[in-house]
Amino acid sequence: MIFCCRGIAALGVSLACLTNSCMAGAESGFGGGHLKLQGLLSSYADDSIFRDIQGANSHDENGELRLKFNADDQRWAIRADYQLIARHGDTLTVSEQLGATFLGPGVVPSDDRRWWDLTDEIQHTDDYLLVQRLDRLHLGYTGDALVVRFGRQAVSWGNGLIYNPMDVFNPFDPAAIDTEYKVGDDMLYSQYLTDSGDDWQFVQAWRRNDNGAVSSRVNSTAIKYHGFLEDGEQEYDLLLAQHYDQWMLGLGGAASVDGAVVRGDLTLTETDHDWVASLVANWSYSWTWGGYNVSAVAEYFYSGFGLHKDDYSLQALLSNPQLAQRISRGELYTLGRHYVASSLLLEVTPLLSLIPNVFVNVSDGSALGQLNAQWDIAQNWQILASVSIPMGPKGTEYGGLETGLDELTTQSGRSFFAQLAWYF
Repeated sequence: MIFCCRGIAALGVSLACLTNSCMAGAESGFGGGHLKLQGLLSSYADDSIFRDIQGANSHDENGELRLKFNADDQRWAIRADYQLIARHGDTLTVSEQLGATFLGPGVVPSDDRRWWDLTDEIQHTDDYLLVQRLDRLHLGYTGDALVVRFGRQAVSWGNGLIYNPMDVFNPFDPAAIDTEYKVGDDMLYSQYLTDSGDDWQFVQAWRRNDNGAVSSRVNSTAIKYHGFLEDGEQEYDLLLAQHYDQWMLGLGGAASVDGAVVRGDLTLTETDHDWVASLVANWSYSWTWGGYNVSAVAEYFYSGFGLHKDDYSLQALLSNPQLAQRISRGELYTLGRHYVASSLLLEVTPLLSLIPNVFVNVSDGSALGQLNAQWDIAQNWQILASVSIPMGPKGTEYGGLETGLDELTTQSGRSFFAQLAWYF
């Protein structure tokens, strides 16, 4: 911790020097932000193990303040995003009791494994948590063909629209409702644009192991080439990475087909025993229907890390070390291997959109239905709401895995999420 704090202090001094010298006369200061207030109501079935712990229903209230600061001139830029996060409710209480990693909606990121510890816990009780942190803190340079950024930042790769196996840096949960900001990581990022319009991207991310030491075994080094075919309507990606001491290869692309866009990625990841494949393919199309703007997405996802169809149980989940590692590291994971998902965006008015989503586990026949609504109620004010309904028989992912304890399952019932956001 002392080393980490000293490193942050040194970085702060360096940034201050750059601000005063290299960036003299640059535009700088407060860059706005937002305040979000969230509420979550969840229900649990009679045979759910969570009902024994939380009761028939659970309630959570959360809040997040983000303040953005920047300084930039023609070439150099500094960015810092401050977060104040408050969590209160039953989910936090259960997480404390069970030692869970995630704290429900709007997970509070931990810097225990990140290179820099930029998170400060202000107050922590059984059902209340108040944290302040820096989610962005990086120095950047932008040239005619070269971009370089060093520090805490977010990078997104891949062509998956719902499931994204090539996005290895803090990917979103496929069923996430608020996807405005990805969690930042401490890394060096660079992009070089060639004369043809193709580009090279490089990432070096540093992390800490269980002992708190920066180790190459938990770091990530990745290089990606993004290119266009001669007609310019087809794109492709080539990925080579060493992620948590495992080699990873990726091939992806996108093409326009009869007015729609078809995308996909194939990844191969080295494990202790063999190479594991993951595949995503999707189709998206936009049109006008009865005077309304509509966009549709259909996607298939295969994960070689998921459970086999013939042994789909909680015990099999607990005995799958590769899947357990992905869960603990915050990577994309699924319990099963085959998934089909679809999403429809209906623009009811220019200020109100309805987004029904369906996630189907093909391996066990269970599904999650979700209806989201996004409403811009006034200038700089927005409401985001969602109703989620899991469906499926006992012994399935969304119907509830059998725990082996008094015929209890892991089933969750309907849940309702609402968020009020103010942007300034």
